[in-house]
Amino acid sequence: MSATYTFDVFATLDGFGSYSEEGDWGGYWGKQGPQFLERRIAQYEQDQRLVLGANTFRQFVQYLGSASEGPKVDDPVNTRMRSMPTTVVSNSLTEPLDLVDATLARGDAVDVVAGLKETSPVPLRSHGSLSMNRSLMAAGLVDLIQLTIFPVISGRTGTDSVFAGAEDFDLELVDERTLDGGTKELLYRPTRH
Repeated sequence: MSATYTFDVFATLDGFGSYSEEGDWGGYWGKQGPQFLERRIAQYEQDQRLVLGANTFRQFVQYLGSASEGPKVDDPVNTRMRSMPTTVVSNSLTEPLDLVDATLARGDAVDVVAGLKETSPVPLRSHGSLSMNRSLMAAGLVDLIQLTIFPVISGRTGTDSVFAGAEDFDLELVDERTLDGGTKELLYRPTRH
């Protein structure tokens, strides 16, 4: 049986995964209400393995703190993410990785994740890692897309278009919820179009 792989991604209404320095939105675009945080904590409490690409891993350590320097953010969601078993897919990073339970996997992300799906006793979840996950979607390895849309438009300051350059997919809505009166969490099962 194959482990489920979830591509977990945040976006603005206009499809951006981040914002430039001129954006000055703050984490979660300033929309991290109590329902959102409670939901995220519950999702990350489950046993699972985090899968990150090299760029997202670097950003993760930069913003959240490394194992050697300790946490930079006192947020239960990010604290949990820092302590999860993590596979970092990279041909440019070197070991040891400065994160509590991180291992480096060299090679093509498609091959690495295909192997993880066959051997992992727990579900796999990737947060961000946009280009890696677009490749995994194209290879049919993404079982679920969890898209959290924050109620903001960052047309002037938005960066990292989440699905730019992705293949075409049909999406089957599996679950949806509205958090804190405006943030939408959508869970889709993708099928290549």
